[in-house]
Amino acid sequence: MPSFIASSPAQMPTQEDLFSRSGLEFMQDVLNGTLSGPPIGKTMGFHLHSVEQGHVVFRGTPEFDLTNPMSTVHGGWYGTILDSCMACAVMTEVPKGSIYTTLEYKININRAIPLGTEVEAVGVVQHAGRSTGISRGELRGVADGKLYATGSTTCIIMKP
Repeated sequence: MPSFIASSPAQMPTQEDLFSRSGLEFMQDVLNGTLSGPPIGKTMGFHLHSVEQGHVVFRGTPEFDLTNPMSTVHGGWYGTILDSCMACAVMTEVPKGSIYTTLEYKININRAIPLGTEVEAVGVVQHAGRSTGISRGELRGVADGKLYATGSTTCIIMKP
């Protein structure tokens, strides 16, 4: 089971876990299983795949339970996996003792993802300052490299 998937709320990181590490250290600890990631990954069918400074990758495979009434992958799934990779990329730039949250994000869906297709959501930081972080994202097929969606986000970086 990928490390980004939490099996119970008891495994969730504490505020101490969050504030005692830089954002990069926190994300690396989620990836290596030292800290559990949020349960949304299990619910939405994606997981953290790789973490570097300013660069985060999630992978997922949408199935029937993530479809809309037209039996295509719901747009909210595209938004959730892209928000996750883009915002977590910003998190890798957040210094120890600070936190962040998404202020806004935008996605453009280029084409429908066929059910059962493994995709990779890549978030890359474009700017990280004292109070804001901006990143962009792409959602592509793992096997074929097809571009399914793009996105951008602005996050606020704060000291509690």
